[in-house]
Amino acid sequence: MVVMHRKTIREYAAGNAQAAGGLEEWYQIVKAADWSGFADLRNDLPTTDLIGGDRFVFNIKGNHYRLLAAIVFKTRTVLIRGIFTHADYSKLSRTQLLTR
Repeated sequence: MVVMHRKTIREYAAGNAQAAGGLEEWYQIVKAADWSGFADLRNDLPTTDLIGGDRFVFNIKGNHYRLLAAIVFKTRTVLIRGIFTHADYSKLSRTQLLTR
């Protein structure tokens, strides 16, 4: 898959050292993947949730962090929409998650 906005990962990891390893692991898995749909994605990352439309949330580092992404399976593209602590993610409404 092609991961857009990797800079978001680097910037978040620079300010949140505890998240860095988990984010890098996620990036390597996604970069090597060739998903054609949600079922393929769940084979590699089984704790991923579809939250609506093209938006998915990934658990990072044992669910301490959440990565929000839009995925276009047809073009093999993953667009990072945000990275949050679990607590900060929980404060966001469904509308906020779907429009980020």
